[in-house]
Amino acid sequence: MQKSSDIRKIAFLGDYLPRKCGIATFTTDLRTAVASEYPTIPCQVIPVNDIAEGYDYPPEVRFEIAEQGLSSYLRAADFLNITNVDILCVQHEFGIYGGVAGSHVLALLHELNMPIVTTFHTILRDPNSDQLRVMGELIKLSTRLVVMAKKGKQFLIDIYGAPAEKIDIIAHGIPEMPFTEPESYKEEFGVSGRPVLLTFGLLSPNKGIEYALGALPEMIKKFPDMVFIVVGQTHPNLLREEGELYRLSLERMAKDLGVQKNVVFINRFVGIDELMRFIGATDIYITPYLTETQITSGTLAYAFGSGNAVISTPYWHAEELLSEDRGMLVPFRNSEAIAEAVITLLENKPLRNSMREKSYEIGRDMIWSRSAQLYMKSFQQAGQDHSFITRKPSLIKTLDEQPGQLPLLKLDHLFRMSDSTGILQHARFTVPNYAEGYCTDDNARALLLTLMLKQSIHHIPRINELATTYVAFINYAFDRETRRFRNFMSFDRKWLEKTGSEDCHGQSLWALGFCMRHEGPEKFYKLAAELFEQALSVSAEFTSPRAWAFTLIGIDEYLKRLSGDRRAFQIREILTSKLMQRYADAAEEEWDWFEDVVTYANAKLSHALIVSGRSMNDLLILETGLKTLRWLMKIQTSEHGTFRPIGSNGFYKKGQVRQKFDQQPIEAQATVSACIEAYNATGDKGWTAEALRAFEWFLGRNDLGIALYDSTTGGCYDGLHVDRVSQNQGCESTLAFLLALAEMQTLQSTLVSFKESVKIK
Repeated sequence: MQKSSDIRKIAFLGDYLPRKCGIATFTTDLRTAVASEYPTIPCQVIPVNDIAEGYDYPPEVRFEIAEQGLSSYLRAADFLNITNVDILCVQHEFGIYGGVAGSHVLALLHELNMPIVTTFHTILRDPNSDQLRVMGELIKLSTRLVVMAKKGKQFLIDIYGAPAEKIDIIAHGIPEMPFTEPESYKEEFGVSGRPVLLTFGLLSPNKGIEYALGALPEMIKKFPDMVFIVVGQTHPNLLREEGELYRLSLERMAKDLGVQKNVVFINRFVGIDELMRFIGATDIYITPYLTETQITSGTLAYAFGSGNAVISTPYWHAEELLSEDRGMLVPFRNSEAIAEAVITLLENKPLRNSMREKSYEIGRDMIWSRSAQLYMKSFQQAGQDHSFITRKPSLIKTLDEQPGQLPLLKLDHLFRMSDSTGILQHARFTVPNYAEGYCTDDNARALLLTLMLKQSIHHIPRINELATTYVAFINYAFDRETRRFRNFMSFDRKWLEKTGSEDCHGQSLWALGFCMRHEGPEKFYKLAAELFEQALSVSAEFTSPRAWAFTLIGIDEYLKRLSGDRRAFQIREILTSKLMQRYADAAEEEWDWFEDVVTYANAKLSHALIVSGRSMNDLLILETGLKTLRWLMKIQTSEHGTFRPIGSNGFYKKGQVRQKFDQQPIEAQATVSACIEAYNATGDKGWTAEALRAFEWFLGRNDLGIALYDSTTGGCYDGLHVDRVSQNQGCESTLAFLLALAEMQTLQSTLVSFKESVKIK
């Protein structure tokens, strides 16, 4: 076993104060404890920033990571390696790292040559496929794993397959505090002689404060001078999304119940010294969380370990910590039970003191100095275990070993083309062309983009506003009598047709299906569900193969959330059968296609069969999708190896010469998306190379060697002519580029995070 002196430098990765969140507080307290207990060992910090300007960090912060910047994680890895860090202590929570399910952090960990000790603040019992994959990789890359409760260890073993011998249980740390009577602290807060209830932490609806408020009238009958103190500001993410609506609803509830004289809200982020004085003044701490799925609660640890009597709902951490009469558990969402428990404890001081004494005694093993010692033991074991690992990443990487650089996301032109109605169709150069009005096609694509960005990049100014505008346009476009979408609208908001095209209908269903899968119910999930349900049935009668394809992709997204919808299953079977029959009727030797002509948005036909065949577990459908996409890629590759989409001036008719121009951005985007889906279905990295080849068409890897993406505006030119690019930056082309970029960024994150590389051959 190593001695602590063998560890010369430690780094801590996670959120850090003054960022206001539970992980930041934990990382700060842990780092401070380790630095205090082992003062000769430098302890530096690598925080993750969720805002561009960062925070005013203390001197121990040596390198900052931009949450959504994949390259920032790779630079941090270089910094850690070059500065000879001996141990990296990672705080893991899905929501604090960028990428799908926080996968960006894996890109950093893959490049490190030192032992990694990862502390899990959340361990999900029912992870989705992305979360499961990230957890598996994180467990593999970490030398030691730290959990804060026995159930957390069991979850890691049973659900994620972690080796038991790799896991350490270290309770959530707490400050040292003497065991005293609450009355000695109450005078400071002006509540001397009054029963004090407390809850604290960042305020959000999952904390269940309303059920504690609902218990107050019954408690006040017995203890009229009782005071309930709620300490903590609203969670920053919730504050960004909807302001103080939740807090205001609690304040209104208190007034409606007539208990406003007994309730105090401390609406700020409280420092540790002040927080401990609040805890000291508390007779009973209440934690009425709404569900059991909380593996760790720092607030519970603080209150319990400091010797508070605790009443809690039976979430996982509370159930474990408060067992054996160390606290009282009450049912979820039950104000009556909370009231009964509080009254029992206030009337039975010996019982209350017994709980306090038991919890305080256990709390002596939870104080930060003890946590620091246990973490150092884990660090030492990690150093010993790591000595058996022979692979060390190189500090110097050739271009072939580095991920390709993608353009930075720039939404200026998207904002420019959007107004309070929706997104405008066309532009004259870079200026929106009001004369051409709007179309539902483009608003559906714009909704897709905003949802993709919200999924991968959490905080983009105006993105929620834009998403709402686009879905409102789609809602207005839907004619509930005909159950069809209208498409073209003039600038003065007049529909120019009674019924839009089948393709428009299919694209709307695609966007709504994506919305169903990825947008939370508190936003416009219900509206998307209503529109999807009403608009789906007519699609079975469509004759356009592209409308079938768009609809099938939408159904695939929809069924990932509502997998029991039989009608959606039936329509998927009808449309896949139609598309397969169309292929059987048109395909010949040297012509692996669905029609006698290759026209526009071609890759979507293959894409639809790939996702449907994969979801339906139908190998023939899947293979047909892959086969037709291979053929399409073959005819869309120039003699120089660049991507050459089918030209729109005549397209490509069977038995005739294919047209080279005009080349349209929507073809490149559809191809990027289909190739990524082919990779997802097969794991064949050749498809990622094809996706990259198609994407680089936007950047100048095309027949003219001219970029269609304009990095100065964030827009994309409308097409590639035989001798020039179109100078107009319309909506369809700009959305095509931005959608392709969003998907390529997600793909690159996956490849880098899971240590896979792709190069164009």
